[in-house]
Amino acid sequence: MEANSGEPKIELGLEGVYISKSSICKVDGVNGKLYYRGYPIEALAKNSSFEETCYLLLNGHLPTLDQFEEFNSKLKAERELPEFIVDMIRELVNKADTMDVARCAISALSAYDKEAYDDSDDANLRKSIKLIAKTASIVATIGRLMMGKEPLKPDISLNHSANFMYMLNGEKPNADKSKMLDLMLILHAEHSSNASTFSTMVTGSTLADMYAAVTSGIGTLKGPLHGGADQAALKMMKNIGNPDNTEKYIEEALAGKKRIMGFGHRVYKTYDPRAKIIKAELLEIQGNSVGDVKNYTTIALRAEKMMIEKLGNTKGIWPNVDFFSGPVYTYIGIPMELFTPLFAVSRMPGWCAHMMEYWQNNRLLRPLEYYVGNIDLEYTPIRYRK
Repeated sequence: MEANSGEPKIELGLEGVYISKSSICKVDGVNGKLYYRGYPIEALAKNSSFEETCYLLLNGHLPTLDQFEEFNSKLKAERELPEFIVDMIRELVNKADTMDVARCAISALSAYDKEAYDDSDDANLRKSIKLIAKTASIVATIGRLMMGKEPLKPDISLNHSANFMYMLNGEKPNADKSKMLDLMLILHAEHSSNASTFSTMVTGSTLADMYAAVTSGIGTLKGPLHGGADQAALKMMKNIGNPDNTEKYIEEALAGKKRIMGFGHRVYKTYDPRAKIIKAELLEIQGNSVGDVKNYTTIALRAEKMMIEKLGNTKGIWPNVDFFSGPVYTYIGIPMELFTPLFAVSRMPGWCAHMMEYWQNNRLLRPLEYYVGNIDLEYTPIRYRK
């Protein structure tokens, strides 16, 4: 498409550009709706589990009881990490960012998979199950070592969320907190062609293997404009400190044209449906918490009210999933340094599902770039340059 100047029209950030057809996820940004394989996110949040949601994303339909039990058994069987991976994490933790540690460990998993370079559908499904299971163990091990404690073996008697919390904290979790984490994993499991999913697909489109593809996704997820936004939002709440400082902080930030992390979304032009679900959890937490968590929940709710009054109804800038996530994770007992790696735990089934779908009709992703520099410059040998 040509602009008036004769130059091609550049869609910055590829905004509004379609890259493929997909039956995995529908994001209706105008009406604030989100669907996984046709199921509204509200229905999955209320009725499903993370394991069932993983099955749905990977296979395209909800499982029967027998299918679910088989899938769940396979996930549990893949939780344990090779000793080398644990040693690698031990060497890197507290020296590198937690996302960098996770990226290295997940990439290295390919060395322990005999099917790593088998591109058949069945092998890719098996690799997806391994990645979902082992990514959770990797992130829990990072957190465990970060706290100066020895890593723990997984407990196959526990579901995915409860086992993660057990491997992180060393004790079987409170059922309510485990269920809350399960909800957070469901809400973050998939979101169409977001930045990390797109980068996963770019790498996979070269016919690189699944491990290489998702490693690209993890690198992309690290940035504060994507997966790191929940951590940035919580840092803001820490800076506000006293809830009574909230309005003054927001006023000054907006006056200085500073970005309020956790607000606004490229796709949603109304309230993010995931944020609505998390807000309900936040309201519950507010009545049952003390100390920092109480402050964070109060700050979050007061900031949300003010931002909606100032920007929501006028400019369409609404809370997104990241804004309320930090206080919820803090209540559950997740350290802030693990927020973004935990996002990778959630999003792994979505990345794998998109990659398997895209490979069914693969085309190398190779966009164009409009050159605006000089051409035909005369080369001057270095001895004559001034």
